[in-house]
Amino acid sequence: MKKSPNMRPAAPHSHVFLGAEHEKNERKTWAVIALCSAMMALEIGGGSLFGSLALVADGLHMSTHAAALLIAAIAYTYARKHANDPSFAFGTGKLGDLAGFSSAIILAMIALLIGYEAILRLIHPIAIDFGVAIPIGVLGLIVNIASAWLLSDGDHGHSHNHGHGHGHEGHHEEEIRRIDTSHGFLLLEVFEDGVPPRFRVRFEGSQGPMPVPGGQSLALETIRPDGARQNFRFVTRGGYLESVEEIPEPHAFTARLDLTHSGHVHSHEVTFEEHAHGNDGVAHRDNNMRAAFVHVIADAAVSVLAILGLLAGKFLGWTIMDPIMGIVGMLVIANWSAGLIRDTGATLLDKMPDPAMEEKIRAEIEVDGDRLNDLHLWRLGPGHLGAIVSVATTKGRGLDYYRTRLARFPTLSHVTVEIQPVAG
Repeated sequence: MKKSPNMRPAAPHSHVFLGAEHEKNERKTWAVIALCSAMMALEIGGGSLFGSLALVADGLHMSTHAAALLIAAIAYTYARKHANDPSFAFGTGKLGDLAGFSSAIILAMIALLIGYEAILRLIHPIAIDFGVAIPIGVLGLIVNIASAWLLSDGDHGHSHNHGHGHGHEGHHEEEIRRIDTSHGFLLLEVFEDGVPPRFRVRFEGSQGPMPVPGGQSLALETIRPDGARQNFRFVTRGGYLESVEEIPEPHAFTARLDLTHSGHVHSHEVTFEEHAHGNDGVAHRDNNMRAAFVHVIADAAVSVLAILGLLAGKFLGWTIMDPIMGIVGMLVIANWSAGLIRDTGATLLDKMPDPAMEEKIRAEIEVDGDRLNDLHLWRLGPGHLGAIVSVATTKGRGLDYYRTRLARFPTLSHVTVEIQPVAG
């Protein structure tokens, strides 16, 4: 069994595997650091001026909060500035996961310190100045809420670059299929940016009013998983064809495109799948921003628990509630930290990021007698996956054939194909 000597990409390509909102997230993180630093200076300065040890202590706590966020900010900046550095074999996209892992370790240490302090106060209770402690707790909560809002940009920490809903701005690569025909590559798109969803068809690079070469006719039929079928008619819209009929939700179906030329019908089938809203999938998750957001939310949770404990102590006399709330806060933060360590550690160790994608690649390759001998899939950065694919075939197909088949998956940003010819 002879291996193809050509295992490298046919043409130079980018190794920049940063998230779609990398620079935006970088700016947001620096903004939160500025807010925390200003509050830290105000609390330490005010506490020193007015003799409030509690204010100074909370200011020092705010400094540790800013230092933890600094890890995320530096990671964003460094990854951006060195994105084109050839010494990074697969770019700097995973630097955010390294920063997220480091932040998760710091978060775990904070949880242990909170637990240690809470246990000490259970054993050796101390007098609490509720008149000072409660306002400081409220002030800290306000800062944390503002920080969370800055990090999430008002959308609760979820970006909608990848969504499927109507009215979303931007170009959805997931909704374009590139079909290899005898006349070139045909682009079939589900277009729905601010309008009802319809199919659009054009040949790659076409600029004129006839996106389909003269003498050809086009027909499209969708087949849904439940067997339902629908035919679509097309009209010319300048440089592309657009379906007359709208595409019903959900957009999960097989589209069969028939091109007729000189009485001969050439059929092509492509699959469309419904995509979840947001970047919640493993491939799209920005673990650096996630870690920064968890730091802020964890601090906010501790502030809420502390305020509840202080209120119970002041108005009900339950002073024991303050350290108990500390223990609860420790458990919550430890749980979030463990999740971050698990997910970022898996990425750093190149654990399989998406079993569903693995099955999709297998299904895409193993057609017409081809066999997938080996597959390595790993995460390169937010929204970017790398893949090494080894195919055994009797058809004498070249690298471009398999690259074209895998081009329908926009998250596959770096693909290496190995062909192992097999005697028929």
